[in-house]
Amino acid sequence: MIAIAKEKLLEQQWHHLPAPEISSELNSNLETGLASAEVAKRQEQFGSNELKGKAGKSPLVRFLLQFNQPLLYILLIAGAIKAFLGEWVNAWVIWGVTLINAIIGFVQESKAESAIAALASSVKTDTNIIRNSSKVQVPSTELVPGDIVLLTSGDKVPADLRLVQARNLQINESALTGESVAVEKDTQPIQKDAPLAERTNMAYAGSFVTSGTGRGIVVAIGEATETGRISQLMDRGTNLTTPLTRKFDKFSRKLLYIILGIATLTFVIGLGYGNSWVAMFEAAVALAVSAIPEGLPAVVTVTLAIGVSRMARRHAIVRKLPAVETLGGATVICSDKTGTLTENQMTVQAIYAGGENYTVSGGGYVPEGEIFLHEKPVNLKDFSGLQECLKAGILCNDSRLETKDGQWSVIGDPTEGALIALAKKVGFSEENVEREMPRLDVIPFESEFQYMATLHKEPGEVAQSKSQNQKSKIVYVKGSVEAILNRSEQMLDARGNLTPVDKNAVHQEVDAMATEGLRVLAFAKKNVDVNQNSLEHTDIENNLIFIGLQGMIDPPRSEAIKAVQACQEAGIQVKMITGDHAVTAQAIASRMGFNKDREVLAFTGQELTQMNEQELANAVEDGAVFARVAPEQKLRLVEALQSKGEIVAMTGDGVNDAPALKQADIGIAMGGAGTEVAKEAADMILTDDNFASIEAAVEEGRTVYRNLMKAIAFILPVNGGESMTILLSVLLARELPILSLQVLWLNMVNSITMTVPLAFEPPSGRVMQQPPRHPNEPLLSRRLLQRILVISAFNWIVIFGVFEWIRQTTGNLALARTMAIQALVAGRIFYLLSISKLGSSIIEKISGRIQQISDAPAILIGIICTVILQIIFSQWSLMNNLFYTAPLNINQWLICLLVGLPMIAVASLVNRFDPPN
Repeated sequence: MIAIAKEKLLEQQWHHLPAPEISSELNSNLETGLASAEVAKRQEQFGSNELKGKAGKSPLVRFLLQFNQPLLYILLIAGAIKAFLGEWVNAWVIWGVTLINAIIGFVQESKAESAIAALASSVKTDTNIIRNSSKVQVPSTELVPGDIVLLTSGDKVPADLRLVQARNLQINESALTGESVAVEKDTQPIQKDAPLAERTNMAYAGSFVTSGTGRGIVVAIGEATETGRISQLMDRGTNLTTPLTRKFDKFSRKLLYIILGIATLTFVIGLGYGNSWVAMFEAAVALAVSAIPEGLPAVVTVTLAIGVSRMARRHAIVRKLPAVETLGGATVICSDKTGTLTENQMTVQAIYAGGENYTVSGGGYVPEGEIFLHEKPVNLKDFSGLQECLKAGILCNDSRLETKDGQWSVIGDPTEGALIALAKKVGFSEENVEREMPRLDVIPFESEFQYMATLHKEPGEVAQSKSQNQKSKIVYVKGSVEAILNRSEQMLDARGNLTPVDKNAVHQEVDAMATEGLRVLAFAKKNVDVNQNSLEHTDIENNLIFIGLQGMIDPPRSEAIKAVQACQEAGIQVKMITGDHAVTAQAIASRMGFNKDREVLAFTGQELTQMNEQELANAVEDGAVFARVAPEQKLRLVEALQSKGEIVAMTGDGVNDAPALKQADIGIAMGGAGTEVAKEAADMILTDDNFASIEAAVEEGRTVYRNLMKAIAFILPVNGGESMTILLSVLLARELPILSLQVLWLNMVNSITMTVPLAFEPPSGRVMQQPPRHPNEPLLSRRLLQRILVISAFNWIVIFGVFEWIRQTTGNLALARTMAIQALVAGRIFYLLSISKLGSSIIEKISGRIQQISDAPAILIGIICTVILQIIFSQWSLMNNLFYTAPLNINQWLICLLVGLPMIAVASLVNRFDPPN
C-alpha cells in the first residue's frame, strides 16, 4: 500500500467526502480492512492511539517553591544573620515562622494537574475491528488510520471515525459537543463548514453508542482526534493566578521594598549616632520583622478554608483554595445550559390537537400537572382528538419512567420519557393502555425515514370474518413534522371527527412552537386490516390521519431563574455558552430574564469563526447566548472576556468544556453529569449541578473577601504601630520599646488568635446587592489605607507612650516592654469588637435598634483565648526568659486596660467614614 502523510490526514475534511473516496485516500479496504504488515508500518509512522498525560511537579519542588515569596526572603536572611551572631533562639523562632508559612502554602496548593491524564483514560477501550478480512478485538491503543471499526450499542468510540454504514445508529456525544440528546447518525457527505455537533456522518473518540449498529473507518487517532485537540488546548491554556493572589503578590513586593528601605535607613542612622552595628542590626531586624505581617498568610488560609466549608454546605466543593475568593469577585458567569440552568429533563409544554392549542403545567418527569385550554383545565372526555394524541405518545414509545427515592427518571430516550410523563399527568397509565392495546409489531426510528411506527390491537377487539372486512387494528406513528404531514390526508378535530388536513395551519403551529425553543414531534394513526400482524414501511406511505403535535423543551429550573436575577442585581453578567441550537438556547435565556431590558442577542459558533478580534470583543460584550460552539471557541470567548478585564467564572460538564474551565479565573464543573476530565480541570465542583448553587457560592465568596479585608484592617495597624515605634526610637536614640521576638509573638500568636474569629463572620444582608469590586482595585483601597494609618498611629502612641512612661518611672525595661505590649493588646480587643458583627449588635442593642445581640461565639472565644495567652506571656517564668518579659500585678493590668479604652472612640470615628460591614 502507498504511504499516507500525517499532514494530509490532519488537514482533510472527512465529513465532506463520500465513503469510496475516503477508502482511497487512506489506502484501506472497507470490506477486508488493513493487512497486519501495513498496520505495523502505520503504528511506527503514527504512534499509538492514546493521549499523553502531563507530569506535575514533585512534592519536594512544590514545597520549596512555597519559600519563593518576597516577604519570606527578609525573614530567612534575618534568621541566618541571627544564627551567625550566635542568637540561635531568635534564629529558630524566625525560621519557624517561615516554615509554618511554607507548610500552610503546601497544604493549600492543589494537587498536580491531572486533567489530561483523565482525558487520556476517557478514550481507552477494547474495540472490534476488521483486519486481514477477519473480525478481531484489539485494544484501542493499537488502532491506526485506515482501520475498519465495528460499532454496536454500548460501545465507546475508540477513535475519530468516518461512518460508512449506519443502521438505527445513535451516539451520545454530550461530553464533546454539549448536545444532551443522542445524535442520529448516517453516512451521507455533508458541507465542509458544518459545526462539530452537526457532522452526523462522524463518530468521535470518547463518545458512546446508545443504539443501533455501524461501521466506520479510522481517520484520526491520539492527539489528532477532536479529543486530542482538546488536550492540546488545555496545554495551551494559561495557568492564571487568582485576583487575590495577584494582589497579594503586588502588595508583598511593594511592602518588601518599603521594609528594606526603612530598615536600611534605620541601620545607617543608628550607626551615625555611634551605636554598635550589632545593636543597630537588632533594631533593623526588629523593624523588618515588625513590618512584615507574618500571621497574614495563615489568617488568609484559614479564612479561605472556612469559606470552603460553608460552600460545601451549599453544594459547592472547592478544589483550589483561592477559588473561594475568586468567585466572590466574578464579574461574568458563563454557564452551560443543559442541567445547570435547566432541569435536564425534557417536558411537554404545548400541544396542538384537534385544531386547538393546549398548554401543560408541571416540569420534568414528575407526573404532576394539568392540561389547559384557554387557561382552564380540560376534561379529557370532551376532547377525543387530545386523547388520541396522548395515547399515541404512550404506545409509539420504547422508553419507560421509574421512580427511586422519590426521584423520577427515564429509562430510554428523554423525548419519549416526556411523552409518558405528560400522559400520566392526566391519568393515563402506560401499563393499562398497553394491556388494552398490546403491541404486535414495530418499525424502529430510522434517520432515513424520520419516524417510528407501532401496530396494536384496538380495545375490545373481537374476531371478525374476512367478508366483513372489519378494520380493527391500528398503527400509531410519531416523527418529524414533514415525515408525518407528507403521508397524511385527513386529521382529527377536537371531537374526534375526520376533516381534511390543513398543512399550512399545522406549519404555522410548528413555527410558533419553534420560536419558543420547543422541539416538535408530530403524531398520526391509521386503521389496518384485522388480520394484519406485521408492519412494513409500505403500510404507512399514505392515508395517515394526522392527530396532532407535542412541543417539548428542557425547561429552566425555577431556582436558577431566581439565581440569575440575583446575580444580575449583584452586577454580575450571566452568559449562556452551549452546544445546543441557537433558537432553543435563546428561548431559554428569554424565559430566564437574560438581558431583561432588551432582546437576548445570540451568536452561533459558525458566526464566531468569521469574526476578527474586535468583532469578537463586541460580541462577548453584547451577546447573552453563544450556541453551537466548539471547544476552541469556548476558550476564545473566555480569553476575550478576560482581555476586557473581566473576572470570568465558567461552568461545564463535558470534555469539550475542559480547556475553557482551565483558562477561566474559576472553572466550575458539574458533580453529577460532569466528566472526570471537566472535574480535574475545574477549581470548583457543584454537587447538585444547579446554577442556584453558583449564586450561593458567589455570596459566600463575597463574604470571604469582606472578612479578609476585615482581617487585613485588623492585622496591618499593629505592624504599622510597631514599625513606627522602632523607627522613632532609633531616630531619637532611645531604647527599643519592643524586641524582634516580642514582635513575632504579636504578629504570629496574638494576631492569629484574634483575627481567625473574623473568618467566621456571617454574610451581610447587603452582600448581593452591591456591584462586583473592580478587578483592578488594589488590595489596600484608599479608605482601608486611611483606616490602617489612623489605627497604626494610635497603636504607636500606646506602645511608645506606655514604654517611655514605665521606663522612666521604674527603670525596668522588661516591665516597660511587657506593659506596652499588654496595653496594645487591650486596645486590639476593643478594635476587634468595633469591626465585628458582635460589636455592632452590642451598640445597636444599647441604642435600642435591635432586640437580640448577634450570636458570635467565635469572636468571644478569640478574645478569651487572647486574654489567657497574654497572661501566660507575662506571668509564666519560662515565657519571661524566652521573650524578655516581666510579670504584672493587678494595678498594672488595670493600667493597660485603661490605656486601651480610647480605642473605642478612635474606632467609632473611623467606622463612621468607613463602615466595616
